[in-house]
Amino acid sequence: MKRVKLVVAYDGTNYSGWQIQPNAVTIEEKLNEAITSLTGENVKVTGASRTDAGVHSLGNVCIFDTETRMPAEKISFALNQRLPEDIVVQESCEVSMDFHPRFSKSRKTYEYRILNRKFPMPTRRLDTYFFHYALDVEKMAEAASYLEGEHDFKSFCSANSQAETTVRTIYSCAVTKEEDIIKIRVTGNGFLYNMVRIIAGTLVKVGCGDIAPEQMPRIIEACDRSAAGPTAPAHGLTMIGLDYE
Repeated sequence: MKRVKLVVAYDGTNYSGWQIQPNAVTIEEKLNEAITSLTGENVKVTGASRTDAGVHSLGNVCIFDTETRMPAEKISFALNQRLPEDIVVQESCEVSMDFHPRFSKSRKTYEYRILNRKFPMPTRRLDTYFFHYALDVEKMAEAASYLEGEHDFKSFCSANSQAETTVRTIYSCAVTKEEDIIKIRVTGNGFLYNMVRIIAGTLVKVGCGDIAPEQMPRIIEACDRSAAGPTAPAHGLTMIGLDYE
């Protein structure tokens, strides 16, 4: 028996998120089917991040245990022949049997992209959130800096979260603009349900002038979901990847 780690990229447009659901097509389901087809074993992967419907990834991580004699590094090639074109395994390797993608210490990075221009661009409709009012990127960046450090992020967590604690550490939260695309890139030790999308929605409010950057500490301290901005649409969010210690 060996444990194999996969790094998986996907376009989440056609899926109801990562996690297996009844009567819905998910990333996890497609991976399970492909691995079972390859190995002949009834395999169920364990993922690092249960991304929502419509959310994309460049490098989500999952593991599975198998008795296949195929070398772990070759499994990615074989799986990619069995997966749909919007799910691609970027890497496969053998890891120790005690490695767990969710409980091993890691730094997780997400990026939220906003297309900020007068009219939509059809080629970016699936991976950016179109917003036609001009946004003040400098104010958004100033507001984002207040999120760095260890805080109780209850204000930035959907009400139906099942997290035991809402305290998280954000190592960096940067807002940049390249041509028409504003990028909000957040790295932390973990994220609450819809946390990055609520951060993005709040920073859009800052960019519009509805919230002043210096209000961010009060929003954090409130520990009240209604104190923060709206939840930005899922399709603007991409999980960049995880770095394990």
